[in-house]
Amino acid sequence: MKKSRAPVICANWKMYKNIEEALAFIDVVIPVAEQSDCEVLIAVPFTAIRSCADRVRGTRISIGAQNMNDATAGAFTGEVSASMLQEAGATFVIVGHSERRRLFGETNSFIHQKIKRALDVGLRPIVCIGENYEERENGATHAVLKMQLQECLGDISKEATSHLMVAYEPNWAVGTGLPANPETVHQAIDDCRAFLGELWSSADAQRVTFLYGGSVDVQNAATFLQTPNIDGLLIGSVSLDPDSFAKIISLRQNVGAR
Repeated sequence: MKKSRAPVICANWKMYKNIEEALAFIDVVIPVAEQSDCEVLIAVPFTAIRSCADRVRGTRISIGAQNMNDATAGAFTGEVSASMLQEAGATFVIVGHSERRRLFGETNSFIHQKIKRALDVGLRPIVCIGENYEERENGATHAVLKMQLQECLGDISKEATSHLMVAYEPNWAVGTGLPANPETVHQAIDDCRAFLGELWSSADAQRVTFLYGGSVDVQNAATFLQTPNIDGLLIGSVSLDPDSFAKIISLRQNVGAR
C-alpha cells in the first residue's frame, strides 16, 4: 500500500546562494535527477525562485520556497504570499520549519493558516513537525507530534492528503550533526500516520508523504532511505553542495524501491 507514494529528495538551502550560484548548482544536478525515480525538490531563497524555475522547466526537478505568509495580501512589509510564490514558479513551500518556530515564534495555528493558503493556490506544503530535546527526554514525543498534527492539519480536507508532505525533523537533530536513530524515525512516523488515520482514514493517511530531516548527510542518507515509513529526505546544509546532493539522489537509486 505504501509504495503509491513517490520517493522525495528535498534540498533546503536556507539563506544561502545568489542566483548565479543557484543556477550553477542546478546545472550539476539536472543530469542526475533525470536518471532518478525520485521527486527532486529544491527550496531556494525567494530571490532565486523565478530564475531557478525557468532553468528546471521540463526536467524532474521542482522549485519551491522556504516560507510564506498566511495572508492573501495586505500591509505586511517584507512578507510574501502563496500566490506570489506560485506566480514566480514555485510548486511547493516549506511551512513550520523548526528554525521558523524557534527563531521567529511561529505557532501551530499560524502554520495551519499557511497550509490552507498554500493548498488554495496549488502549492504543495511540506509541513515540518518535531519535538525538542527536553520533550524527547521526558517521553512526550508522541503527545507533541500528535498536538502539532492536530493543530496544523485538524480541519484540512482529506482530499488534500495526496498533496501534503510532512517532514519529521526533531529539533535536537537539526543542524547539530546528531541525526536521529532510523528506528526512532520509523516509530515517530508510524505514530504520526496512525494519528492521521484517526483524523481522516487509514487510506487517506497512507497518501501523505513523510520525509525525515535532521543532520542528513551522504554517509547516513542510504540508511534512512531504506528505513520503513521514510518516503524521502529534507536535507539542509549538505544540500548546499551539488555533488553531495547529487550523490544522495543516486543513493536512492542504489537502494531501489522498497
